[in-house]
Amino acid sequence: MSKPIESTTTVPLHDGAKIPIIGLGVYQADVGEETQQAVRWAIKHGYRHVDTAALYRNEEDVGKGIKASGVPRDQLFVTTKIWNSAHGYDNTLAAGRESLKKLDIGYIDLLLMHAPGSSTVSTWQAMAKLKEDGVCKSIGVSNFGIHHLTELQKATGILPTVNQLELSPYLQNREIVQYCHANGIVVEGYSPLTKGRKLNDPLLVEIAKRYPGKSTAQLLIRWSLQQGYVTIPKSSKEERIKANIDVFDFELSQEDMDRLGQLEEHLVTGWDPTTSPWNP
Repeated sequence: MSKPIESTTTVPLHDGAKIPIIGLGVYQADVGEETQQAVRWAIKHGYRHVDTAALYRNEEDVGKGIKASGVPRDQLFVTTKIWNSAHGYDNTLAAGRESLKKLDIGYIDLLLMHAPGSSTVSTWQAMAKLKEDGVCKSIGVSNFGIHHLTELQKATGILPTVNQLELSPYLQNREIVQYCHANGIVVEGYSPLTKGRKLNDPLLVEIAKRYPGKSTAQLLIRWSLQQGYVTIPKSSKEERIKANIDVFDFELSQEDMDRLGQLEEHLVTGWDPTTSPWNP
């Protein structure tokens, strides 16, 4: 990115909204106090973006954590997602409204289709209706490959604002990223820490030594940010939540960015959008 990246940096969406460049993911955070506390800690340490989903079953607790934070609603950005079992026009309308009811925060900033599924087109059309009705401000997708994106636009004429997919130096999805950039779709990366699988990679450890006080996890997050991706690290532990946002006081050199860029090995820890079939 041309300007220095800060914790308050936002990325413009093509519909005029702006999304914070870093957010807290709450996948697998337990229902109840664990999620509520993680959200409170994240906001305390400077996060202004929380990413949840109907599938995670903790939307209600995200909402409670936000209310307890003391930060005004309009200063926060909340993402949730429509799961595949709620695909189809009427099901999606109901699911979007149910998510908002559970969150109880007035509106959803970004509603994503969690993955392509059995009724992708009608689901997308319902999401556009939810935006029109004020349930959400923006709509996007997650785990979509190029074939999903092209077919969705061809069928509906509505371009997603965001495509959220797994991204790390070990899984770069270059062709999808290039397609998104060329078409004005913001790229958002989840699992930047490879679910811990690569934190002890010798090359990563070697590079981290050149950045005093920075961990390999922080290097992975910083790589993602310098790629220009909106980045969603997840944790429910305060120390790690704080460390994951403590990545704005250093910059990876171009040499190190290039070395990390050579680590591609198609390490999928979640969903592979390149192999998922198109299910309209």
